Amino acid sequence: MSTVYCGSYVPLVIEYRGSLAENVHVGYVCVVDENSRVIGSAGDSEQYVYYRSSAKPIQALDTIAMGLHKKYNITDEESVLFAASHAGESFHADALTSVLGKTGFTEDMLVMLPAVPANNEADRERIRAGLSPRKIYHNCAGMHISLMLIERESGGDVSGYWKPGSLSNKAGIKTVAALSELTEEAVVTGVDGCGVPVFGVPMRNVAAAFKNLACVDTINDERLAGAASRYIPLINKHSHMIRGTGFLCTLLNKDPNIIAKGGGAGIYAIGLKKERMGISLKLADGTTGTWPLIIAEIFRQIGYNNPDTMKTLTELHDGIIYNDNKSPIGHCETVFRLNA
Repeated sequence: MSTVYCGSYVPLVIEYRGSLAENVHVGYVCVVDENSRVIGSAGDSEQYVYYRSSAKPIQALDTIAMGLHKKYNITDEESVLFAASHAGESFHADALTSVLGKTGFTEDMLVMLPAVPANNEADRERIRAGLSPRKIYHNCAGMHISLMLIERESGGDVSGYWKPGSLSNKAGIKTVAALSELTEEAVVTGVDGCGVPVFGVPMRNVAAAFKNLACVDTINDERLAGAASRYIPLINKHSHMIRGTGFLCTLLNKDPNIIAKGGGAGIYAIGLKKERMGISLKLADGTTGTWPLIIAEIFRQIGYNNPDTMKTLTELHDGIIYNDNKSPIGHCETVFRLNA
């Protein structure tokens, strides 16, 4: 039985093959100001959605606030993996191996099954080297190590770090609620693809949380605000660790004015520092391919004009649909308008 209603969504992108509209991607967009007031929306801003991996930069704040990266001599670059959905490139695998060694954890302690790199070239390198799938290739491995650190430091059972009743999950709910400006009781929980709990809040609150990450002075918790002020700049400085070569999250976070993170099933969230805004978007069909188009259109409508960032978004998706022979056979159009 569903516990949260499905609010009204709107068309965001139409895909044309030739002159025929073949696919319509519907969903939600929400933009909030520094006071978490909705200043632009398409679809229902009160619709509950799961953060999925978009929550990782929020959850990582507990590890930073507890000083665990310093306790185990984890470098700034390595610490970004706590918030990452890494693509399994060699520098990701090397850093994760280093973190495991420093913390005394072993790869078999991670709850997820072995995986292969999401970066195609990294996976080809793995195959050429005759290497088997590994747990550290899973995109969530860094976040799992972060949860294990919290669990151990809190006096819990590290072997059960992934369970809903774990101390690390209780800390996660508290921190997600604080950044999302909700009570803990208002946060809906489920199970993510990697086996750990996942958190659901309204679209408006996802946008508010990323506004808070971008504007740490608006975080109503001194401990978490201090952690965010130290941690978010590291994500910008070492953005290659947050996802990988050529991926949207890495390219957006290269912009020092942005904190951004995507998640499964079409969810994406962005905080803008100078503009003091938060943005959330969700494709109701769970797809992710049109994220760059939608983000570029949101930026145009709110007046965000960093030329390098806009160029990057266009390079990721220029609006043209190509077939397997790299021939243009259609196009995509964004069709939403943000309402105040």
